[in-house]
Order: sequence, then C-alpha cells, then structure tokens
Amino acid sequence: MTTLTAAASGSFTIGADLTVNRLGFGSMRLTGKGVWGDPKDADEAVRVLRRAVELGVGFIDTADSYGPFVAEQLIKKALHPYRDDLVIATKAGLTRQGPDLWTPLGRPEYLRQQAELSMRHLGVERIDLFQLHRIDRTVALEDQVGELKKLQDEGKIRHIGLSEVSVADVRAAQKVAPIATVQNLYNVANRSAEELLDYSTANGIGFIPWYPLATGALAAHGGPLAEIAERTGHTPGQLALAWLLKRSPVMLPIPGTSSIAHLEDNITAASVQLSDEDFEALAAAV
Repeated sequence: MTTLTAAASGSFTIGADLTVNRLGFGSMRLTGKGVWGDPKDADEAVRVLRRAVELGVGFIDTADSYGPFVAEQLIKKALHPYRDDLVIATKAGLTRQGPDLWTPLGRPEYLRQQAELSMRHLGVERIDLFQLHRIDRTVALEDQVGELKKLQDEGKIRHIGLSEVSVADVRAAQKVAPIATVQNLYNVANRSAEELLDYSTANGIGFIPWYPLATGALAAHGGPLAEIAERTGHTPGQLALAWLLKRSPVMLPIPGTSSIAHLEDNITAASVQLSDEDFEALAAAV
C-alpha cells in the first residue's frame, strides 16, 4: 500500500538553501467567499493546515490579501511554533476593497508596511519567501523590488519572488535582486506561461503554478484527461497535478482546499506515476 505523503513528489531547493517537497499547499481557499473575511469553519481550516503538514507538505503559500490577513493568522494559529523544515511564503502588492476585488499597489513604503505586518501575523522574525503579488505598473519596478532587497538586506526577508510576470519582468528584477521563485497561472489546460516556465527551468527558479487543478475541456467526457483517469483509476485532478510535477523539476504546485478529504485526494497525486505516453498525450492536447 502506497504511503500518503507529499514527499513522493520529490524535492526542490528554493534559493539554494530551502529544500521543500515539491507538492505544497495554497491557503487562499481557507478564507471566506470571494477570498474575503473569515471561513465558515475556522476550526476545520486549522485541521486542514495541520493535516497538510502531517502529510509531508513543507511549503505553504499565502498572502497578506487573503482575507485580508485571515489566511496568515490561521496559519499561525494552526502551526506556530513552526517546524524547522516548514517554509511559509507570503506576498504583498494587492490591496482589497471587498470580495473578489484586487488592486495593485507597489509603493515601497506600502510593501515595507505589509512585510512587517505579515511577520507579525505569521509570528516570524524573517519571512522565508516574500513575493511581489503584482507589479504595480505605476511605480518603477526597480523601486518595488529594491524595497524588497532592502528588507532582505535587513534580514527580514530570506528570498524574493514575483507573481504574474513575464520573462522580461524577471530579467529586469534580477538586475536589482536575486529572484528565487515566480508564481503564474499555469495548469494542464492553460499554458500561457510556457515561456516563463522554460526560463525558470533553465535558470533554477522555482515555478509556483496557481490554479493548478484546472482541467478545462480535457476532463470532459471523451477528453484525454477523462480517458486516462478512467484507465488508471486516478481522478482528473490527481492527473493534472502529476502532469505538472512531471513537466519540470522546478515546478511547485500549491493546490488549495478547505476540506481534509480533498487535501488527501490532492496529496495522492504526489505518488501518481504518469507514463511518458500519457504525459505527451496531455501535452499535445492544448
């Protein structure tokens, strides 16, 4: 019987010194509707986080804007004091005006304020991975990344990441500070960040695909994902995660959920052995 563990996904080292199991956990779904306010069941959210760590998840992704601050505070409630091998990544750069409303804000003083607040809400003296949630196109990129570099130099940030960026953005940011990870929309049904993934793979940059479980028409009746799922006995979601893990050694999927059953279903994907033929069939389907 296969042991249920995220360790089966293999490992990746972020920034040359933080080694994590590649299948992580995203905390956005632990908040209220529209990623706003408290969850319906805060106790269940705590149980999900604790179960994730029990199952070998060593990389948890969150953001100041999830709630806002709700997800960070739930992580602290569930897991603090943290295990030495647990990496918690957070983000700043999107402000919230209500459910499903997100507005970029990248002024240096704001990014510094949010980093300090995240440290307090998470209960840490240094953030392992701090990501610019969105580039604010009204503020010079070098000023936004430059402020994160100052926080890094002060020992408040260990590594810097970017979210929803192009290769050109990463190259520009790398002139200011080392970039350890990028986080873009990417899944088996949406390959719009293919160029960035290839760049990340070639340069050892961790690639965190958000919305990793999306399957689109591939999982429809008669579709290639549905056919492989029926033949192998795995769910389309498990196969979608397995495809991501096989796609690149720098891939760090972070499927999120507010359900322990769904969490365990996702973690099962770490042990799924997708054949080369099935991988190529899915790769060619989009």
